[in-house]
Amino acid sequence: MSLQVKAREPAKAVAKTAAVRRGHSLVARRNRAGYLMSTPALLFLGATMLFPLAYNFWTSVHDVAIGDLLTGDWTFSGVDNYDSVVSESAFWHSVRVSLAFTAGSLAFQFTIGFALALLFVRKFPLAGLFRSLMLVAWLLPPIVSGTLFRWMLDADAGAYNELLRAVGLDSLAHNWLTDPSTALPGVIAANIWVGVPFNMLLLLVGLQSIDPTLYEAGAIDGAGPWQRLRHITIPLMRPVSAAVLLLGLIYTFKVFDLVFVLTGGGPVDTTTVLPLYVYQVAFKLFQLGRGAAAGTLLLLIPLLVAIVYVRRLRKEGAAA
Repeated sequence: MSLQVKAREPAKAVAKTAAVRRGHSLVARRNRAGYLMSTPALLFLGATMLFPLAYNFWTSVHDVAIGDLLTGDWTFSGVDNYDSVVSESAFWHSVRVSLAFTAGSLAFQFTIGFALALLFVRKFPLAGLFRSLMLVAWLLPPIVSGTLFRWMLDADAGAYNELLRAVGLDSLAHNWLTDPSTALPGVIAANIWVGVPFNMLLLLVGLQSIDPTLYEAGAIDGAGPWQRLRHITIPLMRPVSAAVLLLGLIYTFKVFDLVFVLTGGGPVDTTTVLPLYVYQVAFKLFQLGRGAAAGTLLLLIPLLVAIVYVRRLRKEGAAA
């Protein structure tokens, strides 16, 4: 009997090894199939994202004039374009303007969007209609939104000045976009109007995912509306809020068309955000190498914020 058992053991080992090999082979085939099916998407990403980024970087390390695009006579300059950009005061001025523009926009977009999300998460008559109307600002092209706000902030026929005159504040009426002290706030106000619906939608989805029984338990324990907001809603909305702020930062920091339509960077460069500075260097001064270098630097701040956010998510996932 023991001889039969000993004879079966090698057979079982061989069968187990064969099964493991078949499993590995099956996994390998599935991986190859996955890579094969994702190839079109990878090729699309490479053609539309990776190649432009690589081409921009390649341009940034060469001295390229407008005529060199046809001849292909590019002179390698290394980091000279980057040195030229970071040593220019106009570049750092545009960075400061971009930071102020982004911070002001995000603060109000998120706050107003969160307040509207808290409103629309409740059921009341015509809530769907009002929520749909809120999306108009987001659906309109930035060119249209910029033109609309340029008319509204006009000195002579602007709606804001007419409102000030109607309430007896004629002394405050002026051309908001040509005054250096109010041009940037005017551009920020336009961008807030554009970005509020986006924040509201994402935050509304997050609010709807919170279990209503948590609020019922809080109410039973004697927690008022403010306490439920502070101890239930805000803590549970932190992951969604972080994602919304990250997406808002990435979108806002690269806003070009809205500012270009409203002010073109003026008056006296008070609204020259970093994307507009890149445009002026590359397509007005035709210094394509320096423009590409400035464009590469434009990516750094959103990229660094995204890296910090991803690392934080990984740490939270590992801790959970």
